[in-house]
Amino acid sequence: MNDGTNRLGTYLRDRRARLDPVTFGFDVGRRRTPGLRREEVASRANISPTWYTWLEQGRGGAPSADVLDRIAKGLMLTEPEREHLYMLGLGRPPEARYQPVDEITPRLQRVLDGMAFSPAIIKNAIWDVLGWNRAAAALLTDYSQLPSDQRNILRLMFTNGSGRNRNEDWESVARFVVGAFRADMARAGAQDSMDAARLVEELSRLSPEFKALWQDNDVIAHSEGVKRIRHPSAGLVKLEFSSFAVEGRPELGMIVYNPATQTDAEKVRALVYASQG
Repeated sequence: MNDGTNRLGTYLRDRRARLDPVTFGFDVGRRRTPGLRREEVASRANISPTWYTWLEQGRGGAPSADVLDRIAKGLMLTEPEREHLYMLGLGRPPEARYQPVDEITPRLQRVLDGMAFSPAIIKNAIWDVLGWNRAAAALLTDYSQLPSDQRNILRLMFTNGSGRNRNEDWESVARFVVGAFRADMARAGAQDSMDAARLVEELSRLSPEFKALWQDNDVIAHSEGVKRIRHPSAGLVKLEFSSFAVEGRPELGMIVYNPATQTDAEKVRALVYASQG
């Protein structure tokens, strides 16, 4: 028995003790300890009572991912609790499970709004833009003026003329975007989803450039970099961007653009003020 199996067993016993037998239709009867019995958890997880007992006792070796998922379901663990179970049992987080999402919380929107002169967006795993601030609308794209199904970075890049016109060195940006998109999908577990398949099929049909880049199978990290935007009234604006994961939401990512120079900052500020009427 080692420290890792000890911690796993302790965690399982703690979670089991917090469950109310009545909630699951089990007879309360005379119980020596609170919570479910080991055999009841094993039944809910569809695993052998002996194997579950060994796990609580730190015996039997490392459980498989399938066993951990069954136990997580049997114990009604939240997603953070399931991740912790994996870290204790296997020393790694679980593979991401794709969850389609088409909106963000008011709290996340307030985070965006708090960056008054730094354009910022939040996108999902297939790069639909779900949230943006006033600076992003003024400099990048006013997403509020687009139908919701067209608020997609790839559609704007490959099927919308303004996307091509606004990006300095479009060819390099397009290659970067496709490689980063592929990496994001894999990270969020969305690469085999119907949503991703439909988007890739549509873009491959409408854009020969996208089809060629997609077939190259490039994967690119996009944690930070530089973007040059040609704005109709402000001219060329240089931005430094950083990408951030949203804690507990692998299907969401935030990108924040900061003006690269004082001149760029003044241009962004003027655009934001102008957009306020």
